[in-house]
Formats: sequence, C-alpha cells, structure tokens
Amino acid sequence: MSGRVVLVVGASSGIGLATALAFAAHGDDLMLVSRSEEALRTAQAACRSAGSSEVDIATEDIGDPAAAGRIVERILDRHGRLDIIVHTAAVMGYGTIEAMPADVFTTIVNTAVHGTLHLAQAVLPVLRRQHAGVFIGVNSLLGSVTVPQMGAYAASKWGQRAILRTLQQENRDKPGVHVCIVSPGSINTPIYYQGANYTGQATRPPSPVLSPERVATQIVRLADRPRAHVSVPVGPGNPLVIAGFRLLPFVYDRLVGVLFRLAALTRTTVPPTPGNVHRPIPDQEQVHGHWPESLGDARSVAAPLHARRRFRH
Repeated sequence: MSGRVVLVVGASSGIGLATALAFAAHGDDLMLVSRSEEALRTAQAACRSAGSSEVDIATEDIGDPAAAGRIVERILDRHGRLDIIVHTAAVMGYGTIEAMPADVFTTIVNTAVHGTLHLAQAVLPVLRRQHAGVFIGVNSLLGSVTVPQMGAYAASKWGQRAILRTLQQENRDKPGVHVCIVSPGSINTPIYYQGANYTGQATRPPSPVLSPERVATQIVRLADRPRAHVSVPVGPGNPLVIAGFRLLPFVYDRLVGVLFRLAALTRTTVPPTPGNVHRPIPDQEQVHGHWPESLGDARSVAAPLHARRRFRH
C-alpha cells in the first residue's frame, strides 16, 4: 500500500529515521517528530528525496503530556485521518542503579513509558473511530531481560512492553485496529554513543549488530500485515538470550556481567555524562552509529545521510 498517513515519533535518528525513509520510499505521507528541529529538517529533505511528496515535521518531546495531542490534531487538520503510528523515541543510559543520577534514570523511563502512554491516549481514539489503523511500538530485547549497568533502560522497556501488551488486549474488540510490538536486539544506531554514561568507559553495541534498515523493513511489513498479540523479534540471538534468562537464571546471572563488559564496553575512558537524555545532540543524529569503528575497524560506517537513502525491501 502507498499514500497512507504515517506518524513516526523519534524520526530524526536511528531506527526512526530508517523507518521514515522506508515509508517515504513507498510514497506515504509523513509526519516526523523528534526533539531536534535541526535534525528533523535534514530528515524531512531526505524523505522527500526518497519518494514522499508530503513530509511534515513537529519538534516535540513525546514525554510532554500535551505533545501527542498537538501532533495528532495537526495531522487530522491536514489529512483528516491517521493510518500508521510508529513509536521509536528512546534514550539510553549506562551505569549501575547506584551510580545513575535519579533525574537521568527518571527521564529514561519517562521517555519510553509515559511517551508511549501519551501517544496511545492521543492516537487510539482516532484509530477506533476510523475502525482501522496500526500502532507499532519499538520495544527492545531489554524489554524481556535485564543486564547489569543497563537497569534504567531495561526498566523503561519493561514498562513500555507492559503498556503495549495491555493495549493489545484492550483493543481486541476492534478487528481493524492493531497494536504491534517490535523488539530489536543490538542495532547499529547512534543511541549507544549518545546515551548517558556513568560506567567510566565508552560504550558500543554488542555483537551481533544488525542494521537499522533491517528493523525498518520489519516495521513496514507489520504496517502492511499487522501481527497483534505477539512481539516480533529482530535479531538472531534474541530467543536464545530470553530463554536463558527465563529458564537458566543462575547460569545467565553468572555470565551476563562478564559478557556485557567484554561486548558493550570499550577500553576508552570517558567522564560521567547525561548524554542526550535531557536534550538532543543534533549533529550526532543520523541513521547509523559508529560500529564497527568502535571495535577498532578502520572502515567508515558514518557516511553522510544522503548516502543512506537507498533502501532494500
């Protein structure tokens, strides 16, 4: 399908930007939302070049209780309907629960949990009135397991997953309204390098690392053929990690800390930082992160955005 009205929240970077470009390649009309107007302008131009004739932007923080209502009102004024909502907005933090400042921990949780709540309360009444529409929440492998020094992000994703699963149950009475969950594993996006960090060491996505385009492909498929009441994993190791967490907790707990230090932390020392948790870092917002450069690989994966516009479905 093409010509749909698609709202992408968190659209200026990573999975959100890859998803916006994917829908643009289908010729869909877009509303792109993030906290960074500068990055949104770049994303808007890229989506128009990719094939979308209607690309609107809104600089909003979805953690603001009133933001979602303003966004939806603007979309309905312009298009009269809303077909697909993709919620990808998230911020990440590294550090033990002891070390994480309370305001940073709270903002990480609020972005995922309250952001999903505010967005759902604004868009689902529209979808239910239309008797049609798809709401896709991008969750995480860490919505099903926990990892040392990632407690804030895990708490945010466990809470978000609970809201999305409940929404699936509460909208069973409307067969045309679908709530879908996508749960990526390790994805090469800037979130790992922009996040708050209180570990003392620079961070990176743990292997195996997938491209954000792979997640975007799954999101577009779900928009075409919704799969409610399940969480769609993106990552070959996700089912194995979840099985170990649930079935072999003693073994999992002995291994996970060691593996995290080896796979997710580098030898580069860094000072404590809140990263982009409280405010965006526009010049770091793009589709891809620095992997495999963060492993010491000399190959460049930080090409300009215009070089990323080709998208395979």
